[in-house]
Amino acid sequence: MATKKPLYYTLSFQLAIGLLLGAAVGLIYPSFGADLNPLAVGFVKLIKMVAGLLVFLTIVTGFAQIKKGSGLGRLGLSSLLYFEIVSTIALILGMVLANIFQPGVGLTIPVDGMVTAAKFAESGKALSSVDFILNIIPKTVVDALAGGVMLQILLVSLLFGYALYAMGERASPVTQLLHICSEAVFKVIDVVLKLAPIGVFGAVAYTLGKFGLASLMPLAKLVGLVYLGCGLFFLIVFGTVAKLANFSLLKFLRYIKEEMIIAFTTASSEAALPGLMKKLESAGCSKGVIGFVVPAGYSFNLDGSSIYMTLAAMFIAQAAGLHLGIGEQVSLLFVFPLTSKGVAGVTGGSFVTLAASLTMFPDIPLAGLALILGVDRLMDPIRTMTNTTGNGVATMAIAYWHGQRSEYNLEGETDALTLLEIAHEKY
Repeated sequence: MATKKPLYYTLSFQLAIGLLLGAAVGLIYPSFGADLNPLAVGFVKLIKMVAGLLVFLTIVTGFAQIKKGSGLGRLGLSSLLYFEIVSTIALILGMVLANIFQPGVGLTIPVDGMVTAAKFAESGKALSSVDFILNIIPKTVVDALAGGVMLQILLVSLLFGYALYAMGERASPVTQLLHICSEAVFKVIDVVLKLAPIGVFGAVAYTLGKFGLASLMPLAKLVGLVYLGCGLFFLIVFGTVAKLANFSLLKFLRYIKEEMIIAFTTASSEAALPGLMKKLESAGCSKGVIGFVVPAGYSFNLDGSSIYMTLAAMFIAQAAGLHLGIGEQVSLLFVFPLTSKGVAGVTGGSFVTLAASLTMFPDIPLAGLALILGVDRLMDPIRTMTNTTGNGVATMAIAYWHGQRSEYNLEGETDALTLLEIAHEKY
């Protein structure tokens, strides 16, 4: 067993230092901090560079090693059912908090807000049309990997993985080659992750330098409720799922803390994707389950975004002096799950989804989007971290319910390094 690294060598410690230094620079030297965003953008781009290829290789190799008759169809159906149930709970939670705390009451929608909101509404309309289903199909296989659209990568990977699965032993040479490619991609990711503290430093410095704590005050209630909603979701929903799936939520959160920090500070789920998939495999989840649930969850299981969207919609309605009845609120619950699927992988996707959804409710003024545009970036970290954690919890649970999770996960004092060594020996 490898000797335990000194604390200052661990990624968690380095991320914490990056976060603290970024906060200090952003607050003390705001103009300089606002110029450091390229550090975060560069790190996220490096991760995205290999994220699509990693998803492809994980799905294909995972499916190829699944034995026939193990219930691939049941895995897909149960995953989608889980996503819809949990996402609906998140939408309802956001709506309940908005009804209880009334965050928009007493505010006024700016008269020039329509101009600001128009481009987001237009983007949302384009992405939420029925053509979305056809857009899942890429022009070519290469286009899917080059474009980085997660649903297109998922489709191509599932088809190719199923082909190798159906071929059985004849596909072994290709499967072995793809396993080697997968190991090479993880080596690349190991190198890129060494830059994560620099990316975190730049992201935090930019956020605090650009917006500052003062920008929170007028809309502190909305921002606070989004954080409260995500916190409650961790305690109640994730806690319940963990109990039903026989694993400790606290141990799991401690286990993926680096990925949570990266997701929170960069506000990019994709930045945390490679590390999350690697740790889920080390925690005992089968590659087939990881390969399907995690990428699909990035489009269909957006818990933090769901909390935000209903809260923000109710906030705008309240600021406009509207009282939405039970029927109108139920309509929101039906609309958001549909429109949200069309903006997966789009920068500012939750905000675009909100705009797209509000176009279907003429009584709610789109100009209200201008109210939250300034602080949207401050809510993005917590909803991104919740989305990322939610997909990790979903994978642990679904793998357990399908008998695809081994027993050595997260128990005892075994550290992450040891778990990675076990996974390497296994595969």
